[in-house]
Amino acid sequence: MRRLAEFAAACRDGDLPAEVRDDVPGRVLDVLGNCLAAYADRQGDAAPAVLRAVRRWAGNGEATAIGSGDLLPAPSAALVNGTLAHALDFDDTHLPSVLHPSAAVVPAALAAAQSAGAGGAELIAAVAAGVEVCGRLGMASYLPQARNSLFFEQGQHATSICGTLGAAVAAGLLFGLPAEGIAHAMGVAASMGSGLLEANRTGGTVKRVHCGWAAHAGVSAAVLAMEGVTGPPTVLEGRFGFFQAWLGGRYDEEALLSGLGERWELLRTVYKPYPTNHFTHPAIDCALALRRGGLDPARIASVELGVPEPVLRTIAEPPEEKARPRTPYHAKFSGPYTVAAALLGGGGLGLALEDFAELDPARLELASRVRCVADERASEIFPRAFAAVLRVRLLDGSALEHRVDSSRGGPEHPLSADELETKFRSNAGQALPQGQVGELAEAARKLGTARTVTDLLRRTVAAGDG
Repeated sequence: MRRLAEFAAACRDGDLPAEVRDDVPGRVLDVLGNCLAAYADRQGDAAPAVLRAVRRWAGNGEATAIGSGDLLPAPSAALVNGTLAHALDFDDTHLPSVLHPSAAVVPAALAAAQSAGAGGAELIAAVAAGVEVCGRLGMASYLPQARNSLFFEQGQHATSICGTLGAAVAAGLLFGLPAEGIAHAMGVAASMGSGLLEANRTGGTVKRVHCGWAAHAGVSAAVLAMEGVTGPPTVLEGRFGFFQAWLGGRYDEEALLSGLGERWELLRTVYKPYPTNHFTHPAIDCALALRRGGLDPARIASVELGVPEPVLRTIAEPPEEKARPRTPYHAKFSGPYTVAAALLGGGGLGLALEDFAELDPARLELASRVRCVADERASEIFPRAFAAVLRVRLLDGSALEHRVDSSRGGPEHPLSADELETKFRSNAGQALPQGQVGELAEAARKLGTARTVTDLLRRTVAAGDG
């Protein structure tokens, strides 16, 4: 705990590596775009419900809710914005821990920065430190022999659990806590993180709130530490600490601490091109490639999707639920439906938000003919990269096959700056006029020299709101 806290304080009080400093504004921009698209998504009921809840709580207005412009207490703004950031499943991903760190850390940092009157450079340092701590906690839980995170093996949402501590680090830095205070904020936050993954399998909207609650808890923990609440110094490794409670005492200390401040997990955190569960992305890539090759969906008799064995529980089970998802959001976690959507068309970078505005009967029918199986090669690669193979049997008895060993947007095929700009403009344009979208993008690019973050957040308020 002490070493993580000292690292975090050094991020604020010293100099960040240039590549880290330059990376963070893009993460902030990606989160803002995701939030705005989720705010405009009238089909989503979790984020509006959270906004109604925090309006009931009221309190001092010190931080901005993205989209609506509500001025809320910092923890409440973090709750709203973290929910928006994760609501469409379009947030960034760290591999191989399979965390989505920015969706919890950036909303917490924005709320704390606005509350404290901090500037853009301070925000960048706080986001960098928070994302790094979150990613390293995720790496500490990664089991190479199982090729998976122990959190996921036990049905726990690593993002919301580790993200709570990362959010506390970011908020603590922005509230001016010294290393000792940041350690206490993390110690307090460790009692607040939670999240179960059953909604990935069978539906429900609560998973959308996970990153919001992590951001809320992180800001709250930092405030409590600022006011004198303390956490145990052995909260991570102790007999009744974080790793024992969540992981049965199994964790990789070297992955947690080795090269801290020199080797950055933040730089291994990749962006999504499609607004779906990341495990579905290589299958989407395969389907899009076959479609570009001239495959006529009307000629398809059956489809076999081969994926890493550990992801079957998320995108293929229970089979009857995944073949016929109940809601558009549930469809984002369905291997069969996302393959069908990609085979029958798509917008944006291949599949877009509008592809999940409603459940399409033609896609549901084709999804019913998609069978998911474990693929040995994809399993060997997972989770260093996401791989899949798609085998299509045609009505005339012939077969087509396409395989990818690293999905688009992944470590081997990262999105370009132009693709990230396209993603942001498409997302933000769901809620804002294009002129305002451009102003917001420019403000994010100049974040490092901004005196406060208020102007940035002011540009996220949708017309007619606020």
